[in-house]
Amino acid sequence: QVQLVESGGGLVQTGGSLRLSCAASGGTFSNYPMGWFRQAPGKEREFVAAITTISWSGIFTSYADSVKGRFTISRDNAKNTLYLQMNSLKPEDTAVYYCAARAYGGTSMSPQEYHYWGQGTQVTVSS
Repeated sequence: QVQLVESGGGLVQTGGSLRLSCAASGGTFSNYPMGWFRQAPGKEREFVAAITTISWSGIFTSYADSVKGRFTISRDNAKNTLYLQMNSLKPEDTAVYYCAARAYGGTSMSPQEYHYWGQGTQVTVSS
């Protein structure tokens, strides 16, 4: 059973940066398309970024329009760890951030298509 544990959240001022990590265990990490999602109070869980490795063409990433150019998703397969570098943070980025993994298939922006989830880490951006 795949287990995911996020870390790196916290309180930061507008314009600041944070790097989230997601440590994976219990599976072959490099095989899994991975994603970051977030959920603010009273709102649905929303897609942030996703990453997968395609053997014949390399790494493929995708981002929500709201974070494009500010956030970067990456992975270190040797460390079984997924990252989300968040720069130029805004108050509207405040949410609980979750990492997720798909057992099969490619990347997806739909949380329903992910099979494994971490417990989440809180990110709060003060104005």
